Amino acid sequence: MKEQDYQKKIVTYLESKGAYVVKVVAASKKGVPDIIACFCGQFIGIEVKTPTTRANTSKLQDYNLKLIKQAEGYSLVAVHPEDLYSTISLIVELDRLNCLDAPTLMEHK
Repeated sequence: MKEQDYQKKIVTYLESKGAYVVKVVAASKKGVPDIIACFCGQFIGIEVKTPTTRANTSKLQDYNLKLIKQAEGYSLVAVHPEDLYSTISLIVELDRLNCLDAPTLMEHK
């Protein structure tokens, strides 16, 4: 399978969870992760690789993933949707805990 095939599976998984997902085709900044998502109010940057290229992230990709984490977002390298399960579970749990005190927001029109 090609990297694009893995990206499609990950996008489909995230959308099934209700995430806002963008597959980055071209960016004005080099090293931007392949998939950008927002799930339960949390930013996620995902660099998608194939099983044989998983360990082959560039220094620039690693740097951008690090910047996302420093900005308190989530970033990771993934091949399969299963690679996101623990991150999504953590975000759901944190959202559940935060929603106990969260104010109601007005709907944007």
